[in-house]
Amino acid sequence: MSEVTLNAETGRELGTAPSRRARREGRVPAVVYGGGEAATSVSVDRAELRRVLSTDAGLNALITLNVDGDSFITVVRELQRHPVRRDVVHVDFLKVDPTAPIEVEVPIRLVGEAKQVTTNGGMTEQRVSFLKVLVRPDAIPDSIEVDISDMTLEHSSILVADLVLPDGVESRSTPSQAVVTAELTRAAVTARGSEDGEEGAEGAAEAGDASGGDESGD
Repeated sequence: MSEVTLNAETGRELGTAPSRRARREGRVPAVVYGGGEAATSVSVDRAELRRVLSTDAGLNALITLNVDGDSFITVVRELQRHPVRRDVVHVDFLKVDPTAPIEVEVPIRLVGEAKQVTTNGGMTEQRVSFLKVLVRPDAIPDSIEVDISDMTLEHSSILVADLVLPDGVESRSTPSQAVVTAELTRAAVTARGSEDGEEGAEGAAEAGDASGGDESGD
């Protein structure tokens, strides 16, 4: 679990115009809440925020937020981005107790190669990118690995219930939800259909020849 430090400044003005001004100055408006205390409006340096969110943990990084001489253990609860530029325009930090489980979404990463699927004209498709889990903040895994090496077209899906999770991680997603599936490609389906059609035509022709032979023998 990645742990990083970020400095926040209080005293920012509220409202659209002050927030735009802060962003022009390279700062991102934010709020810190939780722990039974009132929410605090702050701002953080955009470059520093990008740094702390660039670890392997991504948005699930455990962030020590320094605010006016006080330090809080936090996680990013919500991140708002500009709809076009995609840069961060606002962030919510949630104060957490590192030993008390919280609900987060952890990325799912496929590992291995489904050779029995690809060699038989199939392909795999990842249906779920994140798994909702309950876990202590100091034990949030960077990702959940899903090994697809044993997948076949007969055993064509891996469900949430099939996942092997690290100790202390409890799934909160629907157990029957498919994480990754395997199926024939469209080209393979078409090719098999053509083969079946040709075999059917050959069978009909052979049957006709046999029938014709009988008639000529009468």
